[in-house]
This record gives sequence, C-alpha cells and structure tokens, in this order.
Amino acid sequence: MIPIRDHNPSGRTPFVVYTLMAANILVFLSYVGAMDDPRLINRIFFDYAVIPARITDGYGLHTLVTSMFLHGGLMHLAGNMLFLWIFGDNLEDEMGHLPFLIFYLVCGIGAGLMHVVAAPTSAVPTIGASGAVAGVMGGYLLLFPKARVDILLIIVIYIRVFSIPAFVMLGVWLGMQFLGGIGSDPDQGGVAYWAHTGGFIVGLVLSVPLWLRRGGPNYWSRTHGHPPHPEHKYKLSPSRIPKVPRR
Repeated sequence: MIPIRDHNPSGRTPFVVYTLMAANILVFLSYVGAMDDPRLINRIFFDYAVIPARITDGYGLHTLVTSMFLHGGLMHLAGNMLFLWIFGDNLEDEMGHLPFLIFYLVCGIGAGLMHVVAAPTSAVPTIGASGAVAGVMGGYLLLFPKARVDILLIIVIYIRVFSIPAFVMLGVWLGMQFLGGIGSDPDQGGVAYWAHTGGFIVGLVLSVPLWLRRGGPNYWSRTHGHPPHPEHKYKLSPSRIPKVPRR
C-alpha cells in the first residue's frame, strides 16, 4: 500500500520540503560509492548514525540530527522522500517555513530518543529520515484527517489506485509500526518501529497548539476533517487496456 499523492493543495511553495529532500539526496549521493566498501561505510555510519548504547552513555548526541540525513539504500531514501513530499507541503503551508523546519528536526530527534529508550544497549547503527517523516504524518493526521490520499495497492498481480481518507492510510501505517515494534527485538537492528511510532506521536503532539489556534474541535466541525480549501481533482486518463466481456 503505497501513497502516491494527496488531494490537498498547498497555498505556498514548500521551500523547506524541497530543501530537505535535496539535502537527503545530496548526502546519499556523497557516500553511495562507499556502499561497496564495508570498512568505509561502517566508519561513516559509526560517526553519524544513532547508536543507542553510545547515546545512553552520553556520547554522540549530534547523531540524533545527522542520522536523519543518512539512508541505507535507494529504496529507503525514495520511500522517505515520497512520504515527505506528499504530506510535508501542507504542514509547511500551515506552520510557515522556519517553524516547519524546527518541527521536522524535533520530530526526528524525538524519534531517535524513542529508539534509544526502546533499545538502550544496542550497538546497531540506526539511520534514516523515517522518524522525522513520521512526525510530519502525525501532524497531518491531526489537521487533515479526512483529506483524500491516493494509494497504489499491489497484491501479487492485482494493481489498482484507490482514494481513501488520510486517517485510514495513516492509521493503518501507525498500526503496522506498533505491531512491528511489539513483534521485533530492537537490539537486533532491522526496521526501527519504535522510532517511527515515537516520531509520529511527537509530530501529533507538537501540532496540537496549531490545531487549537485553528479552533480545535470547532476546526474539525467547520471542515468535517477535510482541508479548509477545495481539494484538488485529478483527471484520470482512460485505460487503454481493452475490456474482454464474460461469456
């Protein structure tokens, strides 16, 4: 289930989202050639990734920020940038450029700390913008729970695009992170489910003041959970696949 776009246009150019995407991409390109050198890439991750045991001992606090701009592969990078591009522009539009940047960084730091709490003695490096992006998703859920999100659903050979409310897509995603966290051992590495969950909660909580300034429950009543402006309508081109009638 992959989100490909939302129907929630932003009123200003999301300069911070574009800058964050460019920074993540450029940082990845700066060391992608080292992926074939285990000693070099491990050195990079040791210096700039979150290693919970080191944070627990009070060292490497800078990695709570630097780790947000490292990714373990092209698909890891592409997935995070896709989610940031879909959901980040609307939060930047609502918060303003600088407040959104601070919000993003705080969500990432909060996600990293949550991972440290979940696995305080782990020596496995943890990288990725996933925690910060999860915070963006948490804020989006609070402000636009019924914004339409188009998802690409792939089940073996069944492929189709559906439009669903944001709270369904984001709720399913959060549930998957929670269940994944319960069923995994964070000390062994792998997906940092608790970092994702923590980042999501931090983002949701940090968005509460903005939501209250917009009217809180009255804001939801006025908009019925939809964006406070007309949703974007996408024109779908007709399928070129011929229809075969049943016999």
